[in-house]
Amino acid sequence: MTGTEALAWAVIALAGAAIGATSIGGVLVVPALSSLLGVPLPEAIAASSLAFLVTGAYALTGNASGALAHLRRDAPLMLTALLGAGAGAALTAWAPGDAVRGWIGLLALASGAHALWRLHRPDPRADHPWPGLGGQMALGLGVGLGSALSGTGGPVMLLPILMLMRRPLSRAIVAAQVIQLPIAIASSATHALAGRLDWRLGATIAVALLLGAWAGRRLARRANPRPLQAATAAVLLATGAWFLLA
Repeated sequence: MTGTEALAWAVIALAGAAIGATSIGGVLVVPALSSLLGVPLPEAIAASSLAFLVTGAYALTGNASGALAHLRRDAPLMLTALLGAGAGAALTAWAPGDAVRGWIGLLALASGAHALWRLHRPDPRADHPWPGLGGQMALGLGVGLGSALSGTGGPVMLLPILMLMRRPLSRAIVAAQVIQLPIAIASSATHALAGRLDWRLGATIAVALLLGAWAGRRLARRANPRPLQAATAAVLLATGAWFLLA
């Protein structure tokens, strides 16, 4: 394994640790695959989408009944995320590569800025009511489309939006975890039908993310996760700048 390959898998493991500790970081996977390992962008997005199916299921371990209840309670959000993700995955076949790279770079920058903001400022009062039917449908379509187009799982978009809207934090966290499943299912199925999905690469990424998520979850429970949050924010900002300027 070359130094560049080792760096790529280290970044993917960091993404997994960040997901386990903070629910963000997944946007790092596609840049690591495309820029460091040389995987073509559509194939990198497809493999990343498959991997997030595994990490999404892992995020819900120990709270399966709560996840099912949330799927029923926020069915409009989840169903429209499924539709949006299918459309976003289909777009990767013909969307200009520079536009996709720009979107991923912007998403990484926004995620890094949000992570830094959460580190240095207390959470705002989450006292606004949960979105109604129209709001959930708009959120689901937008998050599903944007997540599938960037090869991310969903929390990196949904959680900051809900927090900025001052929605209840506990429900926002569960929603961000649950939404990974419909997005990953629709994205992976669309890429597989189009012949873009490298199953072996996706499974390898899933293992790396899963190990990182396990370590990140333990860190969040037993130690101060702030150093990991700070490191993730720095890498997200650097990745965003790199994708936008390179």
